[in-house]
This record gives sequence, structure tokens and C-alpha cells, in this order.
Amino acid sequence: MSHLADREEIRDIIFLYTHAIDRRRWDMMPALFHEDAMFLFGAVEGDWKGFVQQARTILDPMPATHHQIGNVLFHFDGNIALTETYCTATHIIPADYPEGMPFPGLGKRYVVTVGLRYVDRFEKRQGVWKIANRNGIYDWRQDSEFKDGGILDSASDMLGKHDDSDPSTPVTSPWRSDA
Repeated sequence: MSHLADREEIRDIIFLYTHAIDRRRWDMMPALFHEDAMFLFGAVEGDWKGFVQQARTILDPMPATHHQIGNVLFHFDGNIALTETYCTATHIIPADYPEGMPFPGLGKRYVVTVGLRYVDRFEKRQGVWKIANRNGIYDWRQDSEFKDGGILDSASDMLGKHDDSDPSTPVTSPWRSDA
């Protein structure tokens, strides 16, 4: 049996997750995770709602993050799909990043790029695929000097936003719980 439609629905969830993280659209998470979904990623462990709270604390102080999805492998067993997704995540760490967080404040902006994988268990419940369990795995990390040519200091209208003024708002509104 072909699972092409299922793959595309699951791939949309994977892509929507990275969009939600990068644009800080935390209200999209209920559309991506089953209510009882569990999350394990480094020191972050528990239900997905707890993950969202921890992710907000870690990511909201950053001016930008950028997650790029690579290859995705699928294994289907009825209404269960196991996936492995490669991702490269780039984080701009501000000079005044809060102490006690996963990325140390160095007194100047720097870049952290992480090679990671998501190993997920998707379940199709009531005809809808969502994440039931997510295990994030780190493969590598590189910290480097920040050299952006000044783009983050550009006029606000040239930069991506973390609110509804971002041009992507109409594209993602169907998945947002406050829309």
C-alpha cells in the first residue's frame, strides 16, 4: 500500500514544527502534538507542553533561529509511523543572553549551529497524524564568531518577525490555535 498522502501529511507536521520554533509561533504546537505526547531532547524531558515552556525560555531571548530539514525516513505500521528526520539548526546567541541557559553569554553575539535528528513516533488518531513521541538527538555542535554583515541591525521591515507582522502569517494561520 502506498503511503504517499500519509508521508506528505507527516512531512507537513515536521516542517510546521520548525516554522513554529523559528517564528516563535508557540500556539501552533497543539496542531502538531497529540495531547498526551512526550518529548525527550537533552535535558528537556516530559510532556510536549513542558517542552514548549522550556523552549520559550531558551529561544525567546535569541534574535533568530533557523532550522533546516534534511532527509526523512519513514516506517509505517498501520496508524503508526516511525520517522527519523535530520535537521541543522542555527541559533544567534545575543551578547546579553541570560545566565544559566544552555548557551553561555559571551558578551558578544555568536552563532551556534547544531546537527541533530528527530526520531518521532507519529500516530494517526481520528484521521489526523500528529507527533505522539519525539526524541531529539544531538550529533554535533559548532560555536562560531558572528559575522552577518550587519543584517540583524538593519531596518525592522527587512527582518523576519516573531509575531503576526511576519509575511508568513497567512500561510500558517490554519494551524494556529489563536487564529
